[in-house]
Amino acid sequence: MGRLVGIARRDAKRAQMQTLQQAEISHVSGVAEDFRGKPGDRQVTVISADVWRKVCGELGKSIPWTTRRANLLVEGIELPKEVGGEIQVGSVRLKVTGETDPCSRMEEQCAGLKAALQPDWRGGVCCRVLQGGPVAVGDAVTFVAP
Repeated sequence: MGRLVGIARRDAKRAQMQTLQQAEISHVSGVAEDFRGKPGDRQVTVISADVWRKVCGELGKSIPWTTRRANLLVEGIELPKEVGGEIQVGSVRLKVTGETDPCSRMEEQCAGLKAALQPDWRGGVCCRVLQGGPVAVGDAVTFVAP
């Protein structure tokens, strides 16, 4: 079992990420007030803290996880590398809809970051909300394979 160690959202395209201690997640808006939270296959994005630390180590830099622009940061659990599984965060259930492909924005933030995130789903996963509810840093996180 893993745990939720970070929550973030942004108000607009290219806006700075805002970190939160708790948030409401819904099938209507993803993480409440997040720019990308509208219904669809990319309502909520999740990245592994363990993988993020590894990527930072490879780059020889300490980079804030919000640079990745993901909504949820989890640790102690391996994220799936396939579509269809479910991630449970507290009472919230998310369906994995695909890999979060690193974009050119990653390279703008840190040289080499895009390439470091590309292999083996290291950029995290995109999810659709199946069951909404509140989440808070410290919540338990589990993965159910498809």
